[in-house]
Amino acid sequence: NATFPAGRSFARCNTLPVLGASLYWTYHAANGTAELAFRAQSDATGWVAWGINPGGAGMAGSNVFVASPGGGGAVSVLTTILRTTSPALDNTTLSFAVPVPPTAEYAAGAYTIYVTVALPGNSTQQNTVWQAGPLSGGAIMAHRMSGPNLQSVKRQDFLSG
Repeated sequence: NATFPAGRSFARCNTLPVLGASLYWTYHAANGTAELAFRAQSDATGWVAWGINPGGAGMAGSNVFVASPGGGGAVSVLTTILRTTSPALDNTTLSFAVPVPPTAEYAAGAYTIYVTVALPGNSTQQNTVWQAGPLSGGAIMAHRMSGPNLQSVKRQDFLSG
């Protein structure tokens, strides 16, 4: 029942098990891409992230999109690879193609990240991660290290859901 601006729509959706998050997507078999929207609850002074770990399960090794407040009321999206469990959040080219650059918005108490990704290995089964956390002085800070924040991983099937 989610609505999206500018006539965006998606073929499938999953309510993710923790952090008040949902994933919406359309899989394009002809070119092995998934057009998606990741939505997660957050206050306007926080951040949310979603990504794919092409090398295994868990956070380390994940290629992620991080949405947070930007300048002038806009929402910015950082792309980075979480090489360790204490990562540097540098804006980095991901290890898989991103044919449509990410955008994001904040509305009704949630961030939504929009992006099209080429699924790594042309596989519809991917290890996904998502997260939410605080900002301090505009800087992205570490998320909680307990409970739901450590359960935000899922093997996602982009073909069947």
